[in-house]
Amino acid sequence: MVILGLTGSIGMGKSTAAAMFRYLGVPVHDADATNHLLMTPGGPAFDQVISAFPEVLRNGRIDRQMLGKIVFADGRALKKLEAILHPLIRAAEIRFLRSQRMLGRKLVVLDIPLLYETGGEKRCDIVAVVSAPGFVQRQRVLARQGMTDEKFSAILSKQMPDMEKRKRADYVIPTGLGRAVTFQYIQGIVDHLS
Repeated sequence: MVILGLTGSIGMGKSTAAAMFRYLGVPVHDADATNHLLMTPGGPAFDQVISAFPEVLRNGRIDRQMLGKIVFADGRALKKLEAILHPLIRAAEIRFLRSQRMLGRKLVVLDIPLLYETGGEKRCDIVAVVSAPGFVQRQRVLARQGMTDEKFSAILSKQMPDMEKRKRADYVIPTGLGRAVTFQYIQGIVDHLS
């Protein structure tokens, strides 16, 4: 089974690319989606996150925007949150890979936003990076609700530069030239690896 790591900086189109892999029948494990599930009420990380960051509890739920503000402003807080979440996300990933192997899949995708930053590429056979021109990335990100230039800059400062990711990748998937072009690239990757 080939494990393809899918990554890319914020606003580069990784979610769209992951959806295209799914459309083509490739199972995708989404680290962000797993992260969200872990922190829902009753989720495996909920109590630990509330214990570490009691101020983020709002109406029985974790206020993710407030949590984001805290961890992006304080490196130690971010490390504390990662120490809670990363082992649980990794365990979910291991379960996903085991089940896909048992089903005899030839290709699976691990959708991991901070793949290189966390050393996750070591768990993958191949890495694909989604990339778009900086002005496209900026437009996409600043169109998100609640996003500011300051928050965008803070997020980018925690991510490896796009150019470095592209240098390290086995495949670079362009996402700034329209969905049809992106889909063609992904179809080519799937055809080559399946």
